[in-house]
Amino acid sequence: MDKKMLGPGEVCNYVEEMGVTKSNNRFLQTLVLAFLAGMFISLGAFASQVASHSITNFGLAKLIAGIVFPIGLMFVVICGAELFTGNCLLSVAYAERRISIIDLLKNLLIVFIGNYIGAVFITLLIYFSGAFSLNDAALGGYILKVAYKKSTMGFGKAFASGVLCNVLVCLSVWGSYASKDIVGKIFMAFFPIMAFVITGFEHCVANMYYLTAGLLAKGTEEYIAASHLSLEQLSKIDISHIFSNLIPVTLGNFVGGGILIGLSYWFIYKYMNKKRA
Repeated sequence: MDKKMLGPGEVCNYVEEMGVTKSNNRFLQTLVLAFLAGMFISLGAFASQVASHSITNFGLAKLIAGIVFPIGLMFVVICGAELFTGNCLLSVAYAERRISIIDLLKNLLIVFIGNYIGAVFITLLIYFSGAFSLNDAALGGYILKVAYKKSTMGFGKAFASGVLCNVLVCLSVWGSYASKDIVGKIFMAFFPIMAFVITGFEHCVANMYYLTAGLLAKGTEEYIAASHLSLEQLSKIDISHIFSNLIPVTLGNFVGGGILIGLSYWFIYKYMNKKRA
């Protein structure tokens, strides 16, 4: 009888094969799929801001944001796309010597660039649609405050938060591979992602949206007025501060997903099984 889900060891085998497949995809195929993932995550991030920006209760605002945000990963998992944080699991195929370190890094670089292009593209569309002006520009002010907070986060804090984020994201992706039906995949794409949003951990692709949105909102007086940020604070929302956030967050995401999750399961189900044999 056909099982309704894969066991943990079977998922590890699946992740290994998936890593080989992803690394062998054509450049343009990978780039376009990554572009789509950047769009999907950005749409989820924007929708979560719209839903939660005016809620004054901190816990409730986080909960609402967490409930809405996972739509992005649902699109990635079910419709198909290449997301940097999930692709950190190519570490399993590398550890099994099925792909080289060059294959791993090349895939992650292409996907990162594609995610960024997709995030910037959809953020520009949202901005020019006038959606930042929702709720009498209060949304635009909130977008600026989020961007400022992320732009001024220290390296160590951003790195640690990135590690924690991708532990949850890669467990979500890993668990979605275990399910053979769409309902199971939706549940695995929902609850762990909700947890990472509620806790406020840092996701490099989501931050591509948040920081780009802040950079765009900075050019509109009504958003600045709604944010109540000083000129000195607004000066921190710029290209250099965007990368001072994205660099440690991206490194942390790789450690959390590629090492703590990917290599841990590889060690348990691949390496140790070979030792016993």
